Amino acid sequence: MTTKKHQRASIYQQIYRIVKMIPPGRVATYGQISMMLDHCTPRMVGYAMAALPATSDVPWHRVINHQGKISRRTGGEGEQLQRMLLKEEGVRFSSSGSIDLEKLRWKVRDLTIDC
Repeated sequence: MTTKKHQRASIYQQIYRIVKMIPPGRVATYGQISMMLDHCTPRMVGYAMAALPATSDVPWHRVINHQGKISRRTGGEGEQLQRMLLKEEGVRFSSSGSIDLEKLRWKVRDLTIDC
């Protein structure tokens, strides 16, 4: 019998595997990632990103919201860091702070997640 904590850890690991596949200079949305997994919501993807330790090798900064923007965080420091990391990868922001999803969204074809 699995516990909720075990299930959450398992889905988080699946999310992290997907996020690690996003190439530099590309972004994916919380919803885009959630649609790749069974029983996963965009909010769960956000919780998984927030749960990452600072030393993680998961490129969390490549995950943005459906509007092509960086989601707000408490304190705002994470937002600034995410913007800086994306800019270092060549991602450009509009004057309104959004990213052109048509151009920079990670296009996944025939992705199979082995869990």
